[in-house]
Amino acid sequence: MPTGFQQIRTEEEGLEDVGNGITPTLILSVFTAVLGSLQFGYNIGVINAPQEIIEQEYNDTWIHRHGEPINPNTLKTLWSLSVAIFSIGGMISSFMVGVVSEWLGRKRAMIVNNALAFLGGAFMGLAKLGKSYEMMIIGRFLIGAFSGFASGLVPMYVGEISPTNLRGALGTLNQLAIVIGILIAQVFGLDTLLGTPTLWPILLGITVVPSILQLLLFPFCPESPRFLYIVRNKESKAKESLKRLTGRVDVSVALTEMKEEKRRMDLERKVSILQLFRSRIYRQPLLIAVVLQLSQQLSGINAIFYYSTDIFKKTGLEQPIYATIGAGAVNTVFTVVSVFLVERAGRRTLHLLGLAGMMVCAILMTVAQNLSDRVPAISYLSMVATFGFVAFFEIGPGPIPWFIVAELFSQGPRPAAMAVAGCANWTCNFIIGMSFPSIADACGAFVFLIFAALLLAFLIFTYIKVPETRGRTFDQIAATFRRTPSLLDQEIKPSTELDELSPEAYE
Repeated sequence: MPTGFQQIRTEEEGLEDVGNGITPTLILSVFTAVLGSLQFGYNIGVINAPQEIIEQEYNDTWIHRHGEPINPNTLKTLWSLSVAIFSIGGMISSFMVGVVSEWLGRKRAMIVNNALAFLGGAFMGLAKLGKSYEMMIIGRFLIGAFSGFASGLVPMYVGEISPTNLRGALGTLNQLAIVIGILIAQVFGLDTLLGTPTLWPILLGITVVPSILQLLLFPFCPESPRFLYIVRNKESKAKESLKRLTGRVDVSVALTEMKEEKRRMDLERKVSILQLFRSRIYRQPLLIAVVLQLSQQLSGINAIFYYSTDIFKKTGLEQPIYATIGAGAVNTVFTVVSVFLVERAGRRTLHLLGLAGMMVCAILMTVAQNLSDRVPAISYLSMVATFGFVAFFEIGPGPIPWFIVAELFSQGPRPAAMAVAGCANWTCNFIIGMSFPSIADACGAFVFLIFAALLLAFLIFTYIKVPETRGRTFDQIAATFRRTPSLLDQEIKPSTELDELSPEAYE
């Protein structure tokens, strides 16, 4: 690894720090924030189990309107749109995260975002009563927009309120909440619970419950002290927020770190998305942030989340829904494992391990699907490989891309970077959700070889380009991408200071 990426702390120092700095207010604030991620995960998983029931409802609605059954291709298009429109909503809103988080603040933005959850839940919950698949699609779009905001706001808020030595572990809780939401949706989707022709609207509508809980708890949580001090210049309120989060009267050390970050931000000024793309200093961390998001979505994991029941059915399993729930349980268990590993093994190591494991499992899934007709027992290899695929995803590619974006950038460019990375993530989410059924039909049992090839490419990129960020402050990480700590790019830094820099400084 390059010298500039070496750890600031030793392994022993990092282990001693973990566990310090946890206070009731910090726990409450992180828990309340990740309720938004819980909803995000619930709405990823909720559409999987009741697929056939909702498709039948679409057919009944078509017959009611036109007097004849729906064309299978039209039904397939409507269903793919119902799945993928979620990602379109997320794509649009994630691009606005930077603007909204600066305008309203991190906490208030998450509170206001719940309006989209209520609207989306209402449209989906009333779609059967209104005999309208259009209401279902609109509801999925709105809940996707909610999830897009949550996917940027939650890791931003959690990263900014967390102590440096706990930032990785607490950041992983965002992904843990997502996978718990997926698992809850899969369990509720059983035909013995809410996955029935009568109760499926309730299955989709109860997504508003975490929003209600979040609205009740957020008044007791402080705003991000970094936002208060660095963005709004409210030092007294930032101190009060720090005291509540740390449980300490003396917060001078944390405040000094923020002052240094603010000093750099005053030189950088607020960075727009256009400036982010034009600036040489941000080019490398932005590339890393975007590629890590692509490695998450183009790994093929959402093909499992959205279509696992159908995948297991094709390999010959008699009860594919239970295999899907098993995958959700594995998902949750290994996310918990990553919470404990991320501050010990480091972000880069876990991401490499996850990508390599997923690639091997994708190859095994391909072998199993090709042999399932000739060797019926091979269907269990498919299930084990799928479980392994999910497990390795949660070790690295699942949680790490979400919070490492906030780590790679200082306060000035962070909101714009989160917006760009989030938009890239949701765009790939949409592509996979919309195109996977057609790709699977065209490639048959070899579809996961495509993902194996992509995983290999991401593995190579991560090994060459991605730095380790464990145990380092935001400012130390940002300085990694500069030749000197004070160097700022020409488009951002005032021209009077730029005149003192030699051309070689930019090489």
